Amino acid sequence: MNWELMLDSIPRLAGAVPLTLELVGAALACGAVVAFATALLRLSGNRVAAGVTGAYVFVFRGTPLLVQIFLIYYGLGQFEAVRESVLWPFLREPMWCAILALTLNTGAYTSEILRGAILSVPHGQIEAARACGMSRVLVFRRIILPVAIRQMLPAYGNEVILMVKASSLASTITMLEITGLARKIISQTFAVFEIFIVAGALYLLINFLASRLVKYAEWRMTPYLRARA
Repeated sequence: MNWELMLDSIPRLAGAVPLTLELVGAALACGAVVAFATALLRLSGNRVAAGVTGAYVFVFRGTPLLVQIFLIYYGLGQFEAVRESVLWPFLREPMWCAILALTLNTGAYTSEILRGAILSVPHGQIEAARACGMSRVLVFRRIILPVAIRQMLPAYGNEVILMVKASSLASTITMLEITGLARKIISQTFAVFEIFIVAGALYLLINFLASRLVKYAEWRMTPYLRARA
């Protein structure tokens, strides 16, 4: 074990943390929008909308994320219509391709988490809100959605952790996030074991902080479950 090399690589690898967080943050934010729309369409009762969104969820949950990244980064550029479209300045950049792939992937998983949380809201609470004269939109905004968000937090916390780890696949399309930079350092030093230990420790630290943040949000949103003083 080359301890000196490990210590020297910490600040270099830490410099890639902002890019990793940028990838994960953008994917989670955009994925939340996609997931919300997908979950609502699947619950809308419209067969066409439910069928299209169901197919999207099935495809992106049933295929490897690495394949999705390759298809978006390497595959879309083969179509002349894509190269001549206004989207090409974005789709030719590995950053945007990685964000798009991560967004579509986490959107599919998160939509199922949200859909299950919405369906798990006690029907008695919905009936009580309707008895108070609330409209369907108001019931959804004040009763269904807040309860569903509280119930989905533990599962969504797992999805956040998975996205942090999945961001390492962006290194396969030339992105120098933590794993990409680790591979570059390894090609210079040939110290595979030491560099990947440091990279893994950084991922572990990010996931620890993310899990604590989700745990705190869950604690804040469930005051009725706290022990009485």
